[in-house]
Amino acid sequence: MAPKKQQKTTEDIGPYLEKKNDSPGSSSRGSSLPEGASTSQDPHKHRFMVEFSPGDNYTINCDQPRTVLEAITALTAYKTKIKCKDNNVIIKMGAGDNESVVATHFPCSCLGDDEVLTISCTKKVVENAKDIEEVLPKAYYSVFYIETKGGKNLTSAHFFKNNKVEKFKYVCVYGKIGITVEEALKRDGRFIDDLRDFELINNINNSKTECKDRIDDHVVGNQKFKICRSRQNETETKNVTQKANLKQQKQQKPPNASTNSQHKTETSSVLAVAQQKGINVKNAMNSDNRDEIYKILRKQFPELKQWMESRFSGSSYKDALKLRKENFGKIQQSFSEVHRVKKLLELGKSVCKICVKAVSTGTGFVLFDTFILTNAHLFTGYFEGKKLQQDIEVYAIFDYEEQEPEPETEIFSFRAENRFIDFDAELDYAVLELNPEGSQPNQQTEAKNITVPTGLLSKFGPLPPNGEACIIGHPAGGVKQMDPTCIIETKNRGSAIDEHLLQYKEPLIIQLISDLIRKQGIENILIGGSKAGVSTYHTFMYHGASGSPVFDGLGKVFGLHTAGYVYGFTKARESVIEYAHPLIVIFEKFVSNLKDSGNEELLKRVQEAAEGNELLTEVLEREQEGEQPMDISE
Repeated sequence: MAPKKQQKTTEDIGPYLEKKNDSPGSSSRGSSLPEGASTSQDPHKHRFMVEFSPGDNYTINCDQPRTVLEAITALTAYKTKIKCKDNNVIIKMGAGDNESVVATHFPCSCLGDDEVLTISCTKKVVENAKDIEEVLPKAYYSVFYIETKGGKNLTSAHFFKNNKVEKFKYVCVYGKIGITVEEALKRDGRFIDDLRDFELINNINNSKTECKDRIDDHVVGNQKFKICRSRQNETETKNVTQKANLKQQKQQKPPNASTNSQHKTETSSVLAVAQQKGINVKNAMNSDNRDEIYKILRKQFPELKQWMESRFSGSSYKDALKLRKENFGKIQQSFSEVHRVKKLLELGKSVCKICVKAVSTGTGFVLFDTFILTNAHLFTGYFEGKKLQQDIEVYAIFDYEEQEPEPETEIFSFRAENRFIDFDAELDYAVLELNPEGSQPNQQTEAKNITVPTGLLSKFGPLPPNGEACIIGHPAGGVKQMDPTCIIETKNRGSAIDEHLLQYKEPLIIQLISDLIRKQGIENILIGGSKAGVSTYHTFMYHGASGSPVFDGLGKVFGLHTAGYVYGFTKARESVIEYAHPLIVIFEKFVSNLKDSGNEELLKRVQEAAEGNELLTEVLEREQEGEQPMDISE
């Protein structure tokens, strides 16, 4: 939320004024106003630019001291273009590159004339500012820059609440003259709460500023720094945090299934604990007291050791791993056959990148005619009933297959109508209709009649219990990719999860991941679980690829790739297993909903599109006769 203005008090400016009888206030510390500053308030007239997207610019003529967010939210356009919470907003300073970002509470008085601020959103909280006071004239502040990549003993650490900040080169920080550097970073709200005992190293002359040094223009004003930490301070901080986390872990009750937002918090917790204990995937336990650490961990988790030994007695784990590698090798060979690749590439033309503007990205594919299928969770929090919130724009982008496409490459998109044709949160699917008149060829392509690619409805097939599979999608919102994989049978899901965890040799890490994925509801996909009817596999496509079609070895599409059970130790996140909802079940629900709604016209179009597919015809006939859906479970 935008910080609220507080009523002006003498303490706000007292420390910076000369002791005079007619001054607004005075300080017992005897601090004075910065040299050259006037004791009267500046007239404060300046202007700056706000950019919501390339070419979408607004001018703000500012006539009063306030935060940049207060100035920006005064624009009517802000409410229609920015759909996230205020503390999820990222404000980039400058045009063109990703040079620096400012906090939402940055004083507008510290902006230069005609400065350009670019506004964007992220799903995770960017800042949680503390003790924000009334905005004062520029003379009362010192502004400086900190590199997002740490210096000595912090090169691999993350010291921001949201790692999206790290894509920029600098964060722009300000502080009232007289407070310490540490206080300025705490009040900023973007840095982690336990950042302490650090130094700032000047990028030009390598001079050091300690965190307890008081701010003035001679110390940090308008300069650029790296955050560094001595090895001794880093170790002490890890030890203190380690004890606190172990105490909290012992007191914690057995977890229940959590919401998606809780999962994100727990993922950050796993990362923090792993880093604070000096444990990571590559060099775990490479310390001088490794034997002592192993002894402590074995003592803390005796039942975990017994459980792991019971799951894989003797050489059974190695045998299972060898078998899996052999099976996967066969599948890779199968999907390397030219005729299969050609078929998949042709079918893949129907796959598109889904862009929910300023909200999320995912993947979808053409169902039939101008209707597309994707995951419902891409729109979480931005719809009411079957209608998207006003001004939420959804685009389907086709043929995005090169990072920097050639001029003749035909990347084109269609805008979707803002009402769902069908929507089901439990099966996590949404059907939208594209506006065929909304095609947008890229700027270098000569405009011409562009049609939506052929749909995949007629290619729907049954859910295979095992064997080969291939996913085509847009992971991380990038170019279209395909990933051959193998289906993990229901009875083997537990051992597949165990196998994944065994790559981490430390019981503590295994325990942390196990707790995390249990909170996400991983028991649901195991034998007897509520989602046991899904298809499971391992794939690298679990961020941005939600809504991708999953094909079998014959080119039949059988699944809607939905999610995975994820965790994270580093900037990248990993998943222990991923799953897809069966398309035949989604089709049954879709047809049933159309019938219940009385949409006979669309139901007829579905029947025409499904003609020739015996599986879909059977579903349609059964629905028409009012029979129960087929049982697809093993």
